[in-house]
Amino acid sequence: MSHAPHPIRLIVTGGTFDKEYDEIGGRLFFKDTHVAEMLRLGRATIDIKLQTLMMIDSLDMTDADRSKILDCVTACKEEHIVITHGTDTMATTARTLGQANLGKTIVLTGAMVPYKFGSSDGLFNLGASLAFAQTLPHGVYVAMNGRSLPWNNVTKNKVTGEFGPL
Repeated sequence: MSHAPHPIRLIVTGGTFDKEYDEIGGRLFFKDTHVAEMLRLGRATIDIKLQTLMMIDSLDMTDADRSKILDCVTACKEEHIVITHGTDTMATTARTLGQANLGKTIVLTGAMVPYKFGSSDGLFNLGASLAFAQTLPHGVYVAMNGRSLPWNNVTKNKVTGEFGPL
């Protein structure tokens, strides 16, 4: 007997996931989130409540920004949450959320290459994070590179650009 999947709150915070390239200025910048387009391309049929909380590079994320994310996650009624986030400080935000022990399944994900570049890992990571959010027990996880890692045992390898255990 099958049942409908849990509704998922998908919170956008920015990161490489949503960056665009300014060809004239030669810089990356934020315009709008690409997540709705990614969900459409991925043919997602689950109940997703999309919310853009902020659009910032994670290197610019402050403790106040992390508190805003924590407040948002605490306040939302959904127990299954995916957060798009920059990879540089994703583990720090995961730790903030994990230490709060909210009794929800929270999965942070991101991309090493902007979605708009066409060769991004973002679509793959988004799909994996949605699956992990529906199937993992309550807790906070980072979903990158096809695996999920708990908030208290995850790090980004600055050489390979991959996430793994501490």
